[in-house]
Amino acid sequence: MGDVKPGQKFVASYSGGKDSVLAVYRAAGAGLAPVGLITTYNTDAGRSWFHGVSESLLRSAAGSMAIPVTLIKTTGAQYAENFEKALAEAARGGAGACVFGDIDIEGHFEWCSARCANTGLIPYFPLKNENRRRVVYEFIDAGFLAVITIVDTNRLPGRFLGQTLTRDVADAIEACGADICGENGEYHTFVYGGPLFSRTVDFKRPEVIERDNYAILSIDAPTF
Repeated sequence: MGDVKPGQKFVASYSGGKDSVLAVYRAAGAGLAPVGLITTYNTDAGRSWFHGVSESLLRSAAGSMAIPVTLIKTTGAQYAENFEKALAEAARGGAGACVFGDIDIEGHFEWCSARCANTGLIPYFPLKNENRRRVVYEFIDAGFLAVITIVDTNRLPGRFLGQTLTRDVADAIEACGADICGENGEYHTFVYGGPLFSRTVDFKRPEVIERDNYAILSIDAPTF
């Protein structure tokens, strides 16, 4: 675990997707204490960056995990600057590390480590350099529930949009020639239940949006 020790308080970079949730699960299982989630939120799109999750769903999921979430509402131009501001605030609140769900893309490790270096936090990557298939299977076998919310239709058929991630679905993704973990952006997910959750997060599926080569499931919290 490097410089991170059991009992260490941490904030986690949380996208709403499977890898970030599994990283939190791993860190908590290793004895670290989660004190917050931080999510970058695209002010132009009105949804989280990259995974396209609404604010209401992010807050509902965080509430089910009993971990407070901070939305970093930012444009692309101020992304790194505002991310560091959130990390600095977490450090002032007692966090000593930031947990990330990146697996094996060196540029991601470098970017995250630089943000932490500038704010005095330890970067921690629980999934670093692990086999991608084993990571996906571990997530599924642990009992987590995730819906595929974005598909890059240049690399994966749009029929996967809206499917719940299972071993069979993951294997079918790989059989199409895409990365089984979606680490290259072939697909993104939203995790709505599992071991960290006190309840399953409800959501509605109002429409499918087609934008350039992406099919996007515009999920949102239900209104009652």
